[in-house]
Amino acid sequence: MAQVLEFRLPDLGEGLTEAEIVRWLVEVGDVVAVDQPVVEVETAKAMVDVPCPYAGVVTARFGEEGSELPVGSPLITVAVGAPASAPDAQSEGSGNVLVGYGTSEAPARRRRVRREQQVPVPVNGRSAAPEVVEGPVPVISPLVRRLARENGLDLRELTGSGPEGLILRADVEYALRAVASQGRPAPAQAQAQAPAPAVVPQTPAAAPAPTPAETRVPLKGVRGAVADKLSRSRSEIPDATCWVDADATELMRARAAMNAAGGPKVSLLALLARICTAALARFPELNSTVDAAAREIVRLDAVHLGFAAQTERGLVVPVVKDAHARDAESLSAEFARLTEAARTGTLTPAELTGGTFTLNNYGVFGVDGSTPIINHPEAAMLGVGRIIPKPWVHEGELAVRQVVQLSLTFDHRVCDGGTAGGFLRYVADCVEQPAVLLRTL
Repeated sequence: MAQVLEFRLPDLGEGLTEAEIVRWLVEVGDVVAVDQPVVEVETAKAMVDVPCPYAGVVTARFGEEGSELPVGSPLITVAVGAPASAPDAQSEGSGNVLVGYGTSEAPARRRRVRREQQVPVPVNGRSAAPEVVEGPVPVISPLVRRLARENGLDLRELTGSGPEGLILRADVEYALRAVASQGRPAPAQAQAQAPAPAVVPQTPAAAPAPTPAETRVPLKGVRGAVADKLSRSRSEIPDATCWVDADATELMRARAAMNAAGGPKVSLLALLARICTAALARFPELNSTVDAAAREIVRLDAVHLGFAAQTERGLVVPVVKDAHARDAESLSAEFARLTEAARTGTLTPAELTGGTFTLNNYGVFGVDGSTPIINHPEAAMLGVGRIIPKPWVHEGELAVRQVVQLSLTFDHRVCDGGTAGGFLRYVADCVEQPAVLLRTL
């Protein structure tokens, strides 16, 4: 007797509740091995290849490319040739659903599928009706329920396009667009908002007002994750910003001298990162997070430095782990590696999480200043504007110098303005006189 094992979209970690199918890597009828990637999905964090924990023949796929599936929804079913009672490790699956995200749950109870659902699977040259091993029945995700509730939409009035009629976010968004285009309230609101019926004279219907042209862009994937994180930061963190102009001429000369000496090139971002880690060692209050539930400030020993990177998929913040333990050359190499991975969309969730402080070099966009939004749940972000020639008083005389604006946005719960000002002043001093950094190492 063949078994049909159902593999569902696993929990991809970091609180992610859904993923978009980018590309199927197998077809129905293909033979798959244990831990073979079967689908490429895009989460709010990164692109991920999802391996199947079973070996056998693919009998069904769920979801088209470009569609979103909630965690726990069926991905594929695989027919394996061993009976349910056989102690076959491959039939039970590897358990390695996704490296870094834990193992799959033990197979749930079996039940024989309905006759119209049975798919003959060759077993030893003969066809046999398979059994199916099921997990929990798919349920509507909390995100979809909240979207419907906030817009007054009754989910009972919708027909889902997901597996087994599951209502997806796309179904709710489609219903809301249909309601908006007709200029009427959502179904759950209609009865409450409708006026009492009255007898009115019959008049010719007025022509509908022209609808202005518009383009709607779904807030999903990376863009949606960024929107959620920025909104949460603004709503939860009482932030403040201070800024200062600094003469970066000596820093630029020091970098040029380092690169002229031979060896691996040192990037400007790496030098700024090295300054940040030194400043955080002097002002550890800014390398922290707030545990609001416990009403505690959690100061962190290691500096995992995030840096903003603009890509075709949107803004991402890769994290250089243990940046405080790296020199300028090591920082340069890691920045280059993570930046390339960001551009190609191959960053892993582990490389996009765990940051404790963020460095944002928005000067590459040709702007001087900004008031950065803190990367929740961190406590601070240093912003760096473009470095351009400006008139500057140097050694008592007016001169043309390479000037940069530095800004620090910080969580006012973790420190007062004096600490934030001290941090920013130290950073500016190191930019103006790199020897200051050498004296404090």
